[in-house]
Amino acid sequence: MSEDRKPEWSDPSEPENFSTSIKKGEEQEGQSIVIEKNIVYRKRESKDPSVEALVEGVLSGNRGQLARAITLVESNAEQHFHKAQELLQKLLSHSGKSIRIGITGVPGAGKSTFIEAFGTFLCDLGLSVAVLAIDPSSSLSGGSILGDKTRMEKLSRNPRAFIRPSPTAGKLGGVHRKTREAMLICEAAGFDVILIETVGVGQSEVIIRDMVDFFMLLVLTGAGDELQGMKKGIMELADAVLVHKADGSNKEKAEQTRKEYSRILHFLQPATKGWASKAYTCSSLKGEGIKEVWGVIKDFEEKGKSSGVFAERRKSQQRDWIYSLITDQLHYSFFHHPEVKLKLPQLENEVMAGKKTAASAVDILFNTFLSDQKL
Repeated sequence: MSEDRKPEWSDPSEPENFSTSIKKGEEQEGQSIVIEKNIVYRKRESKDPSVEALVEGVLSGNRGQLARAITLVESNAEQHFHKAQELLQKLLSHSGKSIRIGITGVPGAGKSTFIEAFGTFLCDLGLSVAVLAIDPSSSLSGGSILGDKTRMEKLSRNPRAFIRPSPTAGKLGGVHRKTREAMLICEAAGFDVILIETVGVGQSEVIIRDMVDFFMLLVLTGAGDELQGMKKGIMELADAVLVHKADGSNKEKAEQTRKEYSRILHFLQPATKGWASKAYTCSSLKGEGIKEVWGVIKDFEEKGKSSGVFAERRKSQQRDWIYSLITDQLHYSFFHHPEVKLKLPQLENEVMAGKKTAASAVDILFNTFLSDQKL
């Protein structure tokens, strides 16, 4: 065998400073090398489950089928739309038995930490918990950025819990447009509690208020002008305000902040008729106040059902769902119209080139879309 030699880019005057060397390969006796040309490897095509299989899987609590069902309703693919609606129709009669809890708050308030502690507490009580965590969308891939499932490591391993991160897909207020359908599927799967976590950007959180029964706002102490910085609109939506991270040296400040929020809530119109919204302290790190929060929610549910407010809110949510679906259907029909799809790129270029105004381009597209709708 020839001597080892250095690569051509090494310095021949200082070979000891370059440890890499090129060695000639050795062929083993009895080893045959066969090179096949023009081989094309194709990925095995996965067969999508039928609607009947998905319905059966969801109702039986199969986590794999549950995840596939949610993926189906979140899909924007044209071939999945009608299949998703058929699935939802079959599951509709099995939904509505869970208590729906919305959780929002400013970034850094510890929403995911609280949900993990609260969800684990509920699982220890023997309840099953589904978490729909609304993540910001990546502007490049459209996928979730924060990855709440990885940040709720303990809860994600609990057999009684199911965590589903969903990208916002640009929806104002950080609520994915398919969250309502995903919630319905989780209810049909038999979960006792549905927790919906928003991005917490403070814009149009009324969207999630119209989806849930109980709405919680997480706040912090020591953030500076926290009361002035919190929008009055979000405060009016909250059934409870939780001063989070009330532990250690921050415990005394948290109690003072709780009193300040309670005074403000006293002068605001209640978010739910017959219910006085109050502020509470809790610590997910120490597990303090978690049990009390659940007691408040159960008290809210009991009073709401006895007064009829609970059922009235559910009816209102169903009505809002109709309008939400109308918006989605119009959006879907418009952008899948063949003539609109044909003209849209051309009009985009004309607008960007300054040859046409955006309003005139939209007018042309809508006239094109509506021309087929006229009798």
